[in-house]
Amino acid sequence: MSVSPFRVAGFDHIVLCVSDVAATCAFYGDVLGMTVREERPGKYSLQFGENKISVQDAASSPDIARDTVPGSGNFCLLSDTPVAEWRAHLATQGVEIIDSGIRDGATGAIDSLYFRDPDGNLVEVSNRIDRR
Repeated sequence: MSVSPFRVAGFDHIVLCVSDVAATCAFYGDVLGMTVREERPGKYSLQFGENKISVQDAASSPDIARDTVPGSGNFCLLSDTPVAEWRAHLATQGVEIIDSGIRDGATGAIDSLYFRDPDGNLVEVSNRIDRR
């Protein structure tokens, strides 16, 4: 395998294709504490830390994103709030935990909870356990 001299430094944002922008913004804002921002009329993003999730309405996806569909996302969010507290919080919000456990994250072991957003995207919230 050859090694490229080019390096990716990190993520700027990801895009979620959604069927209901308002429901998505409410879920990520109310349940996960993200800041909902209207970047321009009708174009929303979900801000957290130095990251964002851009929200793309499936009904008006640009041609470049025509093959993305609601519910096909699968991503992990890191949190300093203990997973046990997340579990209790999600229960009060009526969010079903569908899996949990210790996983191998990007920088080492993570303790994770998995659940779905309103479109069925798989969301993982994790705590770092140790670093490699």
